[in-house]
Amino acid sequence: MAALIADDNVYREAELDGAPPAEAEDPPQLPGPEGNIQGQVEEFLGPHPDYDEEEEERKYYRRKRLGVVKNVVGASCGGMIIYSVYMGLLQMQLILHYDETYREVKYGTLGLEDIDNKMLMGINVTPIVGLLYTPVLIRFLGTKWMMFLASGIYALFVSTNYWERYYTLVPSAVAIGVVIVPLWASMGNYITRMAQQYYEFVNYKDENVQEQKKPPKGAFHSYIIIFQSVFYIIFHLSFVFAEFPTVLFLNNYLNDYRHTLFKVSQCGAGGKGVIENFNKTVLKSLPRSLLLIEVESALMGAAFLSMLIFLLLCGAAYRPTEEIDLRSIGWGNIFQLPFKHLRDYRIRLLCPFFIYSGFEVLFAVQGLTLSYGVCAVGMEKLWLLVMVYGLSSSICSALALALLRLPRPVILLAGAFVHFVLIIALMCWSPTPRDTSRLPYLLVVSALWGLGTALNKTGLSTLLGMLYEDKERLDFVYTIYHWWQAIAIFIVYLWSALPMRAKLGLLLLTLLVASLCYVQMERRLAKKIPFRLPRIPRPRHKVKGYRYLEEENSDESDTDLSDADDDDDKEEDERMLVEEDRNTDGDSQGSPGPERKRVRDRRRKHDNTAYEQAGERDDYVQH
Repeated sequence: MAALIADDNVYREAELDGAPPAEAEDPPQLPGPEGNIQGQVEEFLGPHPDYDEEEEERKYYRRKRLGVVKNVVGASCGGMIIYSVYMGLLQMQLILHYDETYREVKYGTLGLEDIDNKMLMGINVTPIVGLLYTPVLIRFLGTKWMMFLASGIYALFVSTNYWERYYTLVPSAVAIGVVIVPLWASMGNYITRMAQQYYEFVNYKDENVQEQKKPPKGAFHSYIIIFQSVFYIIFHLSFVFAEFPTVLFLNNYLNDYRHTLFKVSQCGAGGKGVIENFNKTVLKSLPRSLLLIEVESALMGAAFLSMLIFLLLCGAAYRPTEEIDLRSIGWGNIFQLPFKHLRDYRIRLLCPFFIYSGFEVLFAVQGLTLSYGVCAVGMEKLWLLVMVYGLSSSICSALALALLRLPRPVILLAGAFVHFVLIIALMCWSPTPRDTSRLPYLLVVSALWGLGTALNKTGLSTLLGMLYEDKERLDFVYTIYHWWQAIAIFIVYLWSALPMRAKLGLLLLTLLVASLCYVQMERRLAKKIPFRLPRIPRPRHKVKGYRYLEEENSDESDTDLSDADDDDDKEEDERMLVEEDRNTDGDSQGSPGPERKRVRDRRRKHDNTAYEQAGERDDYVQH
């Protein structure tokens, strides 16, 4: 009886506390089939127990960095191969067409000499107008596809040599002249853009990279120096590979130097033109047509290989949305941007160096190699002189890596000093014709000139990338650089008949002016004198491009739409003013006056319209 009363008390206390007694608890239920399925789904969809997010992110960006390296090596190899084919074929073609026996036997009265003159004119004259169409071409095609199209034009030039006629050779030469400036502007911009991407993939954890903010000043410098050095190390090998057709094929048919230089009396500084009284018959026997076709087919295959490298190995320089941004700012703005960049005193003071850069490489190929080298030791040693020049340029391009430790002006001024000493020495040296004992001296001069060329080319491209590192698109800057080079090449084409000392004097004058202007530019930058940095206009998208399509709100009235448009205009004005203030910092000097005035005029007009509408509403209410 006492036990029953105790149990009843336990139940009453449990009811008062609001909880069942211990004996009333439900027994544990076994998981049913629905619980098993839900657990399996959660286990399948949930993260893998061995998954390391940080490690996977690190592997992802490592693949991205390897892709950037592949792009740089691919663009360098593609440019090297296509220029090896172009220069090798052009050299072989000019030597064969120079021989009067070859012209008469193979082509009779076709007039190959006149065709060659028109072809050289097309290659050298057409790039003069490159500044007008290069930005538009790059805007329309993009950086990668511009390189691919240009390599296709060079391959077209190779194919026309299967049927050498006026209507095949001259148009293809003009086409090459058209794409020279766009090709080099695209390659310079491509290498610099890869350096910027590599920095982003290395420092992907930094706040400025994750939030797509402006990177710290000088952040890209080391990568630009390394990538430009790699590009020119590979590209300058084109002078070496360009001599393969001559070494393996044409040298077997060349006459001895005693025959080709029989009437030559002056070489070097005492000469005039290229080589005076050079023999018109340089071939001891004519090559078979089938053998010529085989050589041209090998060159054609190399040209196609270059196209495939640009197509398959080179990735896009910009995302599709970034290309849409460039195409949405208008043809007129694209056309004007190279001219607006010329308002920057930095690029104006570098223009003499751009011109000298074109002078010196043409002098190395035409003046030094022919007027000094071939004139003294004969045509059969031409390949050796050019190969030594190309190897020296390639190896010495690695010296630009010293910019990682040395001040910026060292490379350009060192190259200018080497060329200054060589020009003074060449003005005093006239090697004796038909004197093969001068070959070692000529090889040393070629190697030293290659050293100056490497420092000049690598230094200029690196300098432009460092000066304009905060600009995502440098194709406008590189367009100006290579356009001035094209102007210099045209001037060299015009002065080919001048005495050698006059050519060297012009070369020396240009070098001195270029060096003084460059020193002046560095002094202005050291004093923090502001410069005008043109800003690419902001894209104004309508409904173009997949990322700019906005969902329509069917419940939105016309009044709401107009208010939203007014708010968007105000926000746009605020952004323009903020960006304008950002552009006019201590480093740059924009053109804030007209832009700020336009924004204020737009605000004033908007306020006046709103005031008039408010007055009309008050009048309506009163009536």
